[in-house]
Amino acid sequence: MFDMGFLELMLIGVVGLLVLGPERLPKAARTLGLWVGKIKRTVSGMQREISAQLETEELRQKLNEQQKKLDEGVQQVKRGVEGIAEEDSGKRPSASAGDDAGEALPPAPPEKRLDDALAKARTGTEGDDRQRPADASSTADKDSAPR
Repeated sequence: MFDMGFLELMLIGVVGLLVLGPERLPKAARTLGLWVGKIKRTVSGMQREISAQLETEELRQKLNEQQKKLDEGVQQVKRGVEGIAEEDSGKRPSASAGDDAGEALPPAPPEKRLDDALAKARTGTEGDDRQRPADASSTADKDSAPR
């Protein structure tokens, strides 16, 4: 710890023996050893605590980065779905054209448009599965049949 050699320790022991005397030197050495042990334990506990806090901070930063990436991905998907919903609403004939009263319907809330676009996207992908050729489905059935 202090980078002391045997000669330095011997010198400290001789001075301690002269100052304290042979009766009090063992008790003083024992007390000094206890204090050094307490100090070492305290320092190592602080080091462990600091390293744990640093690890926690690093994990928080990584978590925040992942949260930002996730939020960006959600925003991109939301923009894409809203774009599909807007394209879909642009292709539909307006409800006021067939109305006798001539009143336009209020625009649907964004949540409803999002739900409609998601439903359309789901049915669009399922529709592709339904349109596969008959011979492809029969070969798939033959492969999955027990032998």
